[in-house]
Amino acid sequence: MTTDTAKTADTAKTMDDAKTMDTEKLYAARLHAVRVRPYLASALFALHVVECPATPTMAVDRYWRCYVSPDFVARMPMTELAGVWVHEVSHLLRDHHGRGDRYVREHELTGPGVRLRLNIAADCEINDDIYGDGLPSPAGAVHPAVLRLPPGELMEDYLPRFRLGPFTDGYAWLDCGSGADGGERPWDLGPDGAHGLTEQERDAVRFRVAQGINGAPGRVSKGWRRWAEEAFHPPQPWRELLGAAVRAAAASAGAGDDYTYGRPARRAAALPRVVLPALRRNPPRVCVVIDTSASVSDEELGMALLEVAAIGRAVGGRRQLLGVVSCDVAARVAHPICRGEGIPLIGGGGTDLRAGFASALRTRPDVIVVLTDGWTPWPSSPPPCRTVVGLFRRRGGEGSDHTMAWPPDWARSVRIG
Repeated sequence: MTTDTAKTADTAKTMDDAKTMDTEKLYAARLHAVRVRPYLASALFALHVVECPATPTMAVDRYWRCYVSPDFVARMPMTELAGVWVHEVSHLLRDHHGRGDRYVREHELTGPGVRLRLNIAADCEINDDIYGDGLPSPAGAVHPAVLRLPPGELMEDYLPRFRLGPFTDGYAWLDCGSGADGGERPWDLGPDGAHGLTEQERDAVRFRVAQGINGAPGRVSKGWRRWAEEAFHPPQPWRELLGAAVRAAAASAGAGDDYTYGRPARRAAALPRVVLPALRRNPPRVCVVIDTSASVSDEELGMALLEVAAIGRAVGGRRQLLGVVSCDVAARVAHPICRGEGIPLIGGGGTDLRAGFASALRTRPDVIVVLTDGWTPWPSSPPPCRTVVGLFRRRGGEGSDHTMAWPPDWARSVRIG
């Protein structure tokens, strides 16, 4: 064999080697991910690897296939590759593809940049709480701080608050696959391809991971604990939650403080010649605080009135049992009502619902219901009654004087709309 022929053969062998994926390194990275995040083991081992040179890095589809670029595996350090494993499986566990589809449909979004925005927002949701403690963040990973956004929020919260522009130019390469944003890719094998998980199998994996998180000793991030709690206990419909709070208030101590001779007491049999009154539980007093700041739309105020009407029906339409406070930075008088029509909703400025709480407490309610978009500071201490917070769909907070924060732990919270 001549020297030129030998060089040609060596070059061809080198090219063949470059095209072959280092599966030993790839699977060693997965084992490292399992060691540092044991509660994700079921999900990590449920992914089926598909070698795919067309994929820029690693990408997933909604059927739990993981498409991997051999070149990407070759150039990534093993510990950072473990972080990418956790990143990709997080997209699937948190249903970013389904949520992305719903967001696009509800907001009627079109255009080539939509899926990139979804991918960036989904990355912001997961990247601020999956790295650290043995998983270094890969170079170029998207973090909320890079886009000047607060950490700890959801994809739907981030989406309205940024556009493609100077802060996102460096992420044009980003592509975590259809499992991250719902948009099909040329390399996807589709629902009829091999090794895809059925819907029941995907739900079973999520349930096992949620079990592992809820039972895991040691530290688990707040984002994962929130996800696991919702996986076990899906958010209740707003009216069901409110009804449960009202019923709980009616049955609580102090709610039954009046007596009636309309029916005999349970202990009357012990004193046959004495007429004993029965304890009567009064219906709970409910005060509704409605956020009327400029960040709340007319549509959301209309939804608030519908909820007030439903609460009015729940307390039997009694005027003395239901009051409404409209509040932006200042609270108005609590208006006693028996119907939702004609409620004066005054406001339009900034938001500080602490004044609304103070006004509501002057009515001595058993339940406070707050309807807001969340752009407000909250009282530093819990009120002496049950509190339910209904959160309208959150949008960008431009012009708000306060940082958007999730309601305190002492309030039951649920999303409206």
